[in-house]
Amino acid sequence: MIQEPEILTEYKTRIMASLREKHGYINIHQIPKVSKVVINTCVGSAADVKESLEVARTELTTITGQRPVTTISKKAISNFKLRQDQAIGAKVTLRGRLMYEFLERLIKTALPRIRDFRGVSTRSFDGQGNYTLGVTDQSIFPEIELDRIKKNVGFDVTIVTTARTNEEAKSLLTELGMPFTDKAKKAVAPKTEVAAETAA
Repeated sequence: MIQEPEILTEYKTRIMASLREKHGYINIHQIPKVSKVVINTCVGSAADVKESLEVARTELTTITGQRPVTTISKKAISNFKLRQDQAIGAKVTLRGRLMYEFLERLIKTALPRIRDFRGVSTRSFDGQGNYTLGVTDQSIFPEIELDRIKKNVGFDVTIVTTARTNEEAKSLLTELGMPFTDKAKKAVAPKTEVAAETAA
């Protein structure tokens, strides 16, 4: 029997109750959850699109455990030497067990491996309860063998939730372990100290 991801077990046993208490949900179905995770990369600007696309597909498969689909350009853009219906990227949509396993690796293992990592931005919510973060290269994932990297592959990770607001989505992701930064509080602190010195 396949073991349930720890992050999903924690969601069921602790996080749901915590969110219900914090936001006052009456119905259990109101409690937000992650519905899918979309990992998307674009190689349209690369010099050798065909080779770069193959590398990107291979790396995404290794990281997610699922074969990506190829994304196609919708229109031609001459300035970027882009033709209509040209293969320009790869995308993986994760749900269920693979989704939770990926989130667990991303939050607990990959993000902390970023050099000088101080958390992820709180400004990347879309107003509808979804959150997107950018990953500059694939080397932060332990599944990737550093000595076999041919090209750096950057990609966007979009976490789609059932939350109705950014606040509810942030509460959910925070409970799941997403390490957000809080620049607002850091910015206020120096002003408070200045005010105290002036009063003295």
